[in-house]
Amino acid sequence: MKPVGARRRLHETRPPRERALLVGAEFTDGRNRWSAGDSLDELALLCDTAGLDVVARTAQRLKQPFPRHYVGPGKVEEIRALCAENRADLIVFDDELTPGQTRNLEEALKTRVLDRTGLILDIFATHARTHEGRIQVELAQYKYLLPRLRRQWTHLERQAGGGGGSAGGVVGLRGPGETQLEVDRRLIGRRIAWLEQQIDELHRQRELYRERRRRSGIPIVALVGYTNAGKSTLMNTLASADVRAEDRLFATLDPTTRQIVLPGGRQVLLTDTVGFIQKLPTQLVVAFRATLEEIGEADVLLHVVDVTHGNAAQQAEIVLQTLEELGATQQPMITVLNKIDRLDEAARQALGERIAALGLPEDALPVSAVSAEGMDGLRARIERELAHAMNALSAFIPYRHNDVLALWHQRGVIDDERHDGEGTHVRGLVPPALLPRFAPFRHDDATR
Repeated sequence: MKPVGARRRLHETRPPRERALLVGAEFTDGRNRWSAGDSLDELALLCDTAGLDVVARTAQRLKQPFPRHYVGPGKVEEIRALCAENRADLIVFDDELTPGQTRNLEEALKTRVLDRTGLILDIFATHARTHEGRIQVELAQYKYLLPRLRRQWTHLERQAGGGGGSAGGVVGLRGPGETQLEVDRRLIGRRIAWLEQQIDELHRQRELYRERRRRSGIPIVALVGYTNAGKSTLMNTLASADVRAEDRLFATLDPTTRQIVLPGGRQVLLTDTVGFIQKLPTQLVVAFRATLEEIGEADVLLHVVDVTHGNAAQQAEIVLQTLEELGATQQPMITVLNKIDRLDEAARQALGERIAALGLPEDALPVSAVSAEGMDGLRARIERELAHAMNALSAFIPYRHNDVLALWHQRGVIDDERHDGEGTHVRGLVPPALLPRFAPFRHDDATR
């Protein structure tokens, strides 16, 4: 343990968090899924994840964005006054701004301006841990930066000591002050082209991995859900894993896969993916397509919903819409209502009514990833859903081929198993990909 004096010195040298003013818009044409207040609440959580302190917020009702400043002239004056009153270091808009709007706002307000897309990109840059994640984030950052060529990622610079750099070594996005202003469009274009080649190579590698998985017959169960719904905690509970889980938006970013064993002994790969969010930047959806394709390859989806959240219905709708955009709507889906440990007895008694009010499936499973309540039922439900996709088979496996029998135990479901002097009579279900492996041992029950 460090001496008290050393701890005090470290605390004294830690730079203060920057102060952010939030600006939102509520459109009269009904395009908003959430109210401006709820959306700004979420933006405040994003700011906290990015290391910002929110000191004030404001919103405006609009028919459509103003071309020059996004908000109206009167609102611009109000924002200027709020900045001065609250000593804000930067202004964060709850929607994506055009490069021209960002420049005009900074000139009018004499304060740095960041939009929601830039903020989320910054969070992703700090949370990407794997080589693949860093490349994906860097590509998204550069595509966002190219039409802007301005310093947008400075609010964490002091916290990182000015030398942290961004994911993947992006020059100028999170580096020293003047570097980004000197970045040449041609160099950025070359970098984007190189990163896209790397993404394509990662895509090919993933395809090889998927093909091996298909041949192995190991099913994949993918966790999907709104950010901070508790997916990582659920994975830790189901797989006895140690995936990082925090009560913050986008606490985890890189996909994680763990093996679990279902009650019947079948092995399954459980994959956690990045959480979804409203107004998810297009650049991120495109850059992370190779990773998100894992969702489309899954045999079963676990849609994790924070049943305690005030906007649970809207969050669930956003997840389902994003899955539709990714083409991942054909697989069986189990809706998991997480965080029931936070409900009081009255709320638990009325859970069925809440499920109906949220428009969620009647067979949604209430669980608590923290207390492990409902985990046995969830494992059994996963096993039933996977069984629907398997083929019925009867076989006689000689004892010298016990490795085939062991494979059946690991990858399939055995309903009946009888032994005689020469081998084992087995009846049950096997994954379609493994049918060729069992074909030499297949027989009709009526013949034996």
